[in-house]
Amino acid sequence: MKKYSVVLFDLDGTISDPKIGITKSVQYALGKMGIVEEDLDQLETFIGPPLQVSFREIYGMDDVQIERAIAYYRERFIKTGMYENKLYQNISSLLEYLQKDGYQLAIATSKPTVFAEQIIQYFNLEHFFDLVAGSNLDSTRSAKGEVIAYVREHFNEVNINQLIMIGDRKYDIVGALENQIDSIGVTYGYGSLEELTEAQATYIVNSVNELQKFFNRLN
Repeated sequence: MKKYSVVLFDLDGTISDPKIGITKSVQYALGKMGIVEEDLDQLETFIGPPLQVSFREIYGMDDVQIERAIAYYRERFIKTGMYENKLYQNISSLLEYLQKDGYQLAIATSKPTVFAEQIIQYFNLEHFFDLVAGSNLDSTRSAKGEVIAYVREHFNEVNINQLIMIGDRKYDIVGALENQIDSIGVTYGYGSLEELTEAQATYIVNSVNELQKFFNRLN
């Protein structure tokens, strides 16, 4: 097993559990669009992919409708939803361990960078990360592969084989493959074992503790 030096983390479903904030904000946006969805569990599919992808694929919205829906979503998310969020158990300990062991850490998320930065600060994790990278507010650079490419450019002096992406959805794994870097799929988030396996994750772990054990074995 080779040694890595830069670890990229997805945010939603990997660092923290954002279910309540995201699903309630989607529910709010849909209501504004005249769509009633009472069951928040039905909106879990919005956790992970870019919002415009989900609004298009799940509700068949066109570009104009998607723009309106995202604006409504942000009305609630900025005020309330961002903070209806909780860290996964032992995440802080894992980040501390990796930092002390000499790893450089980055966030690679499809969420807008400005929101990701605020969430990381809300949890007092900003001192662990060398870079927080996400999409732009105009929805450009929202595909996970594009975000990872941006992170790669930031660490352009590091050999590509020393980067690894950690995430809970197929988008994280596919984005890593597009950038020719290894990946770890985590099943404690919102992607299933089948999803991560089919996406060809290099490794799969079931808990934050297993993640730390994985890096322990590299030493």
